Amino acid sequence: MEKKTFYITTPIYYPSDKLHIGHTYCTVATDAIARYKRMRGYEVMFLTGTDEHGQKIEEKAKAAGITPQQFVDRIVTGDKGVLDLWKLMNISNDRFIRTTDDYHVQSIQRIFKKMYEKGDIYKGAYKGKYCTPCESFWTESQLVNGRCPDCGREVHDAEEEAYFFRLSKYAKPVQELLESGTFLEPASRVNEMINNFIKPGLEDLCVSRTSFTWGVPVDFDPGHVVYVWVDALFNYCTALGLFNDKYHDFDKFWPADVHIVGKEIVRFHSIIWPAMLMSMELPLPKKVYGHGWLVIDGGKMSKSKGNVVDPYLLAGMFGVDALRFFLLRTFPFGSDGNFSNELLISTINTDLANDLGNLVSRTTAMVEKYFGGQLPAEQMSADPDSELEQLMADTAAAYAAEMDAFQLHLALEAVFRLIQRANKYIDETAPWALAKDESNKPRLAAVLYHLVEALRNALTMLTPFIPESCDKAFAQIGAEPADRTWEKAGRFGVLPRTVSVRKGETLFPRIDAAKAIAELEELERRAKGPQVKVEPVLPAVTIDEFAKNDMRVCKVLDCTAVKKSKKLLCFSLDDGSGTPRQILSGIHEFYEPETLIGKTVVAIVNLPPRKMMGLDSNGMLLSAVREVDGKEELHLLTLPDDVPAGSRLA
Repeated sequence: MEKKTFYITTPIYYPSDKLHIGHTYCTVATDAIARYKRMRGYEVMFLTGTDEHGQKIEEKAKAAGITPQQFVDRIVTGDKGVLDLWKLMNISNDRFIRTTDDYHVQSIQRIFKKMYEKGDIYKGAYKGKYCTPCESFWTESQLVNGRCPDCGREVHDAEEEAYFFRLSKYAKPVQELLESGTFLEPASRVNEMINNFIKPGLEDLCVSRTSFTWGVPVDFDPGHVVYVWVDALFNYCTALGLFNDKYHDFDKFWPADVHIVGKEIVRFHSIIWPAMLMSMELPLPKKVYGHGWLVIDGGKMSKSKGNVVDPYLLAGMFGVDALRFFLLRTFPFGSDGNFSNELLISTINTDLANDLGNLVSRTTAMVEKYFGGQLPAEQMSADPDSELEQLMADTAAAYAAEMDAFQLHLALEAVFRLIQRANKYIDETAPWALAKDESNKPRLAAVLYHLVEALRNALTMLTPFIPESCDKAFAQIGAEPADRTWEKAGRFGVLPRTVSVRKGETLFPRIDAAKAIAELEELERRAKGPQVKVEPVLPAVTIDEFAKNDMRVCKVLDCTAVKKSKKLLCFSLDDGSGTPRQILSGIHEFYEPETLIGKTVVAIVNLPPRKMMGLDSNGMLLSAVREVDGKEELHLLTLPDDVPAGSRLA
């Protein structure tokens, strides 16, 4: 029989220099689906990667003083880069694509030219609004309060020679595709796409840029680079070998079974992407699934908002599997989920420590205590526990239905109903009471066997979510690899009646919430660096009032400590007048006097003279004062040495 294939993708990520837990959400979910499909016997192609072209990367690289290629290399392959994060989170992707890969660039040039030769790409001039962070073009009517409707940032006017894709030509077939009810999920995304983008009139899409150079060159028109979303979307095909010799499995895996994407890029995947595939006369993906965001206090996680959550910190404290589980157990996959450390700890304690961990620990401990670690088949009663046995079968069926519908949280809900019922079964059957009478040993053995089988079933279905923990638990209950297959999920009686178990380490220790929150907050504080207290802005002054301050550039001729003072330094300054100026400043706590001689500083020179420790002070040196972690810091304002003494600040 021909092997079934399943092609699943995450969007290729812009290589941010600050990866957060939101970046992992989509990929962990996709990984769980891919692992489930492999368990079901599919030959899976799971693709992820990085989107490395575009104006914002060119600008960030320039600001960092490096080339764009160096910038993306550092973030993708460097310490704690994208590849490191995927390794940390145990992502089982089969292929990783970078849009700077030579084979991909070659394919994109061929694809762009093919659409041009067909007449679906034409040359014109673009004039409109552009959001650089989102790499998105917008019409005036699509803006929200004059800002980008996706990220809320400011847009800017863009005007340049450009090529356009005839997106309007495909408005009707794209709308029919969306209305089919199977292509885009959840259904709420369909209404949003049709009402917000198609019905107002689908305009042709600008698909090349000339105002920057970091992108795939249009090989038949130098000076143009391909719009980043054309470049990015076709990665799903080029990574399989479309128009390149790198890979040769396009016919095997295309069309994609599902693109898992965040809701902010559903427009690109459900409107622009199918339109371009129609132009190329290629089969359309079977489904696009737009999941929600992880939010904090109602707002999307964002480096610019300062509300990012570090996955390395969380994984280090609570474990990778606990973090994976929390992301997929707690939030409905199609909706936004409000992240908090308190919710994370509560989920770990309730589901993993109390329910799953407790069931593994109690079951293995009782088998060891009452039977020396091996159940005796010859003493096991045939008393049926039909309710628990039926629940194992029902759970597998419910789990499969929810997983196939990408309702990951509901699949986990089904598994935990089985786990919770097994824990209740312990209380109902009271093995400790049965163990008091030797005549009850056959019944006791049957009870414990039912518990081990319930665990085997639950762990099989949890494997796509917490694979490393399941491996440890399988070893404790004596389940071999052949016992963990999908074909044996939902069945009772798979493990040998004489199965051997061993009580191992606690899989998920219970967390002291208050202690963990305090420790996590301290780690997050350290990771953010010194916390600077910003003073409120003082009341406004007029320009005339400000101009009364005579601020002059001065050279430090000499600097000595003032006797009997811990704070004061006495400066002799060249202010350009030909007569040295003496100013006292209370900065000895922050500077040694000999280190300041020869510095170029700034002083207000028209303040009234005043006595300090019996010495005249004729002015005030300018310094920056800030509070860092509750302690005041002072930094003397200095200028380059080539600024001449006596220059006035204006």
